[in-house]
Amino acid sequence: MGSPEPASGRILALDLGEAWTGVAISDPGAVIASPVKAVPAADLADYLRTLVREEGIGEIVVGVPKTLSGEAGFQAQRVFAKLDELKKLLPETRFVEWDERLTTRVAGVRAGGRGRRKRRSRERLDHLAAAEMLQEYLRAKGNL
Repeated sequence: MGSPEPASGRILALDLGEAWTGVAISDPGAVIASPVKAVPAADLADYLRTLVREEGIGEIVVGVPKTLSGEAGFQAQRVFAKLDELKKLLPETRFVEWDERLTTRVAGVRAGGRGRRKRRSRERLDHLAAAEMLQEYLRAKGNL
């Protein structure tokens, strides 16, 4: 049983976190990534089911938080466990694991900060990190 064929059209990206997941989506030509929203973890399954159906998503890029040395640490193991659940939830969807090192920091800088989230801050950067990751993925695929 292999992965479904690569999708045409829109691609979704997820920055999976314990409490929130950042969501970004490409345009129909899969050239430009746009942040969508940060979704509470408890609502993610229903939200994704609906979004994949309504937008015709066939491919989801999931950020894997590797260490700076490129290893999959504790956080990555949690993402892999969640990814297994998502694959069962959306079996017709192709999932791609993507190295997301530093995407939250870059998103924070682009949002006008220093790239660091303060715990007291209510501003969510997860969807901006997902958009940054998706744009990297689209560039790597040669869609630009």
